[in-house]
Amino acid sequence: MHDPVLLSESISFLLTDPGGIYVDCTLGGGGHLNCLMEELNNEARVIAIDKDETVMNQTRSRFINKPNITFVYDDFKNLSHILSQNNVAAVDGILIDLGVSSFQLDESSRGFSYHNEATLDMRMDLNQELDAKYIVNHYSEQQLSQLIFTYGEERFARTIARNIAAYRAIKEIETTLELAEIIKSSIPARYKRDKHPARKTFQALRIVVNGEMDSLNQVLPQTIEGLKSGGRLCIITFHSLEDRIVKQFYQQRALECICPPGMPVCTCNHQAELKIITRKPVIPKDEEINNNPRARSAKLRVAERR
Repeated sequence: MHDPVLLSESISFLLTDPGGIYVDCTLGGGGHLNCLMEELNNEARVIAIDKDETVMNQTRSRFINKPNITFVYDDFKNLSHILSQNNVAAVDGILIDLGVSSFQLDESSRGFSYHNEATLDMRMDLNQELDAKYIVNHYSEQQLSQLIFTYGEERFARTIARNIAAYRAIKEIETTLELAEIIKSSIPARYKRDKHPARKTFQALRIVVNGEMDSLNQVLPQTIEGLKSGGRLCIITFHSLEDRIVKQFYQQRALECICPPGMPVCTCNHQAELKIITRKPVIPKDEEINNNPRARSAKLRVAERR
């Protein structure tokens, strides 16, 4: 069982009915699911979703005596379809933990880590075709620069992309450490002191390989449709791009009025769909960060269906 981030905080916000129906959109190692099941009674039901079939099968084996858990191998962007297929009209809570599973990070062969030698891969769903190796070796220099800057927020994106293009003109880039060295050589020494220089580029590649921003943008409207009145939506993000999307979605769907500025009287008859529970994001305590450094960038935002 890996270390789930913001465990007690997320479950305490999520749980509104011990006999209700809940969705864990990002099963991973099952840490959040295990804690949730301890708080639920025998009448409750949980739908656990993950797009990584290998991780799902590993985790499912530990819940073999829990018949009220339905495991679904799918992308959470298909939430409405998943609920329909399982004859669920609305649920009491939805949890989305957008972090990469510890299993994926720690299994070097998956190619997520810049610390270990492995084939460039980064696929969460091993049945999909697109992987990091294809992107690095076939996307244009301009495309690489754009995705590294956009999804990694890397200030040296152009230099990194240029050096990748120059390297692959001689030979194909095949491994994680090969790519990490190219990135390292592209960044001035004074910017390498605090964190690994390949961190942002690897993040950007992982996001693009797995369509993470598309999945998040697609699932958010579906969460409102799938929640009962009073049901909770808990989302844990790990970088500013994700957090910005979630924050803005909550704010937009919590608006009581969408009339143009300057209108003397509201005429839109718009009704807010969400109530924001956490005005500021919940962040890990120092003790959790010390025990699990991967939690340092986590933010939990909670909203409730009106």
